[in-house]
Amino acid sequence: MSEDDDIAAFIREHLPVVPVPGVPELRLHKAGPASGVGRLGDAAPYWAYWWGGGLALARYVLDHPAQLVGRRVLDLGAGSGLLGIAAARAGAARVTASEIDPHARAAIALNAALNQVTLAEIVGDLTAGPTPEAELLLVGDVFYAPEVAVRVTAFLDRCVAAGITVLVGDPWRSPLPIERLTLLARYDVAETGVARPAGVFAYRAG
Repeated sequence: MSEDDDIAAFIREHLPVVPVPGVPELRLHKAGPASGVGRLGDAAPYWAYWWGGGLALARYVLDHPAQLVGRRVLDLGAGSGLLGIAAARAGAARVTASEIDPHARAAIALNAALNQVTLAEIVGDLTAGPTPEAELLLVGDVFYAPEVAVRVTAFLDRCVAAGITVLVGDPWRSPLPIERLTLLARYDVAETGVARPAGVFAYRAG
């Protein structure tokens, strides 16, 4: 059995399938109290938990399918794959998920199959490479640390300059470049079981 198979088997066995809070039409493998996701490696398993911006943006995507139908979509910092899966369900023509954590990439493949959608590609970090061949970027919860925000902002500026639409989901974390954002919608989301506000924003280059 390969390492990828081992990771997938661990996720199936230890991370139960649950409905997404506020997006019950989708289900994902998520960590519970006894999941032991720390055994998967040194990287923090961010993908195994709910993030408020992703919950809000997934709800927005499913509520506004006309913005997705027939378009090439990139889910940046995909985590569990929630946004890419929502985009595929909403009618996107082609969906790519970009995620640096190999354990998360295994989870994305499992979650896509669980929700009976097809993702064209599940790839690693794209921020240092060429501008992606996409028409719409979905960016959930990537502004969680200042150094990450700097790298992502430069990448998003290049994408906008190339004519790509960028939608951001975030619960107003402090590194969020709010001066570059236009609020499109606000949702109360249960990131940790307690409702808190998160926004969906259109991104514009500085």
